[in-house]
Amino acid sequence: MAIRYRTAETQRDMEQIFRLNYETFVEEIPQHEPNEARLLVDRFHAENTYILAVDGERVAGMLAVRDRRPFSLEEKIDGFEGLLPFRPERMVEIRLLAVDKAYRGSRLLYGLIRYLDRYMESRDYEMAVISGTTRELRLYEHLGFIPFGGLVGSEQARYQPMYMTPSSYESSRAYGLIQKAVSFMAGPVEIIPEVTRALLRRPIPHRSQAFLRLHETVRRKLAALTGAGSVDILLGSGTLANDAIAGELRRTGGRGLILANGEFGQRLLRHAQRWELEHDSLTAAYGEPYDYGQVEAAVEKGAYAWLWFVHGETSTGVLNDLERLKAIARRHGLSLAADCVSSLGAVPLDLSGVRWASGVSGKALGSYTGLSFILRGMQDTPLADAAATPGIPPYVDASLYHHAEGVPFSQSSNLLAALQAALSVYEHGDPFGVQSARLDRMRDAVEALGLQVLASREHQTPYMLTLVLPERLASRRLGEYMGDQGFELQYESEYLLARNWVQMACMGGLKDRDLSRMLEHLSLYVREKEI
Repeated sequence: MAIRYRTAETQRDMEQIFRLNYETFVEEIPQHEPNEARLLVDRFHAENTYILAVDGERVAGMLAVRDRRPFSLEEKIDGFEGLLPFRPERMVEIRLLAVDKAYRGSRLLYGLIRYLDRYMESRDYEMAVISGTTRELRLYEHLGFIPFGGLVGSEQARYQPMYMTPSSYESSRAYGLIQKAVSFMAGPVEIIPEVTRALLRRPIPHRSQAFLRLHETVRRKLAALTGAGSVDILLGSGTLANDAIAGELRRTGGRGLILANGEFGQRLLRHAQRWELEHDSLTAAYGEPYDYGQVEAAVEKGAYAWLWFVHGETSTGVLNDLERLKAIARRHGLSLAADCVSSLGAVPLDLSGVRWASGVSGKALGSYTGLSFILRGMQDTPLADAAATPGIPPYVDASLYHHAEGVPFSQSSNLLAALQAALSVYEHGDPFGVQSARLDRMRDAVEALGLQVLASREHQTPYMLTLVLPERLASRRLGEYMGDQGFELQYESEYLLARNWVQMACMGGLKDRDLSRMLEHLSLYVREKEI
């Protein structure tokens, strides 16, 4: 069974804590006197928060944290704060670090330290202090603790005062060995090592010939992946790309129709309002596909010039039908604009017939956040005179990028190099098939647990599930628990919390064993809450 990490919750937890405390600090390290009950209750028990490593129902390891001053170390050291490298505003004392003998030599201790790091970060603690037994000084230093002051304790139980900060932990040998949290989010996603190595190359000027060659290579790879006739790269997020599309819709003129069946469709409506675009909207319920007959009827009656929609609606896990909307736009002579921010790199795309599509580097493509794209699947009109389209700032003017010789504004060669490495994944194997198979496995597993998936299988994106949780499972609690076990799910957005939804994606460089471990922990949590 997987080792789980959590804070102590039950009386059974407390009884095991007292027993492990006794075995460690009475029988192994003779710090306290024996007693017949073979239980040791800490003198600060009422003020401690206990962080546990649990194997089934068994407490296999623990530590206690306490932030109430004075600390126990302060009673043993004169001039306590003066010996520290700085005076933190928020500090915590770690005590009672103990691991059951049956679990020593495993990675359990690393899991406890990872949980401690999350605990400290969530509460803005700047430093932790500990009395490290002299028997394990090398281990404590390996974990990022730094000695200060002299030894304390008795001859039988000697301790070295030590402190740890976030920077000392991140600089420690252990930090490189500890399993980092695995992202099951739509972004940021898991990054493969080749992409990280490319990001860390020496930067090159954006006016240089080397940069222009790199820039052109990335554009060519994106065009080949999507069937786009041309690709322009912007330094910014998907919001920037959609603003640039809004500017093109303003330049095109005429009234448009915006489709929305989720949070990101609603975001397109907000773009249109800010850009003062003449438009109507057609909405469907969250989790439902568009009614394409209704779309066609609205277009026939509306005398529209353009149509704008979200391809992969990340908020619900619905994949809208690009081909049907391309056919509608073609029949009625509409300029079609598509938000492909989440779907680009997650599903095969054919953007021929799409006038503008937005995309980003930091989601399914598996690279770092920071670049966005305007992809054109058809021949575009020449750049209009700037005076004819006032109110479009240069930085979001897609036509300016499209007709520029070179790169109109500063860009990052590091982000481009990383993206080039990420795009290489699509040049061999079947990344779309691998991802789709993982999504099917994930959906089968969560449905076997009795959890509801918002989108039907027929309209499901092959990269994202939105779980509609029952009342007994709070989305925030589940998301926090999974984060404590080392798996990042999406749950913190306001629209998710308001609806008690949790999302999990299978984008980027995930490994099958990471998926197995995540599903095991999810199962443990859900089944535990059934009791």
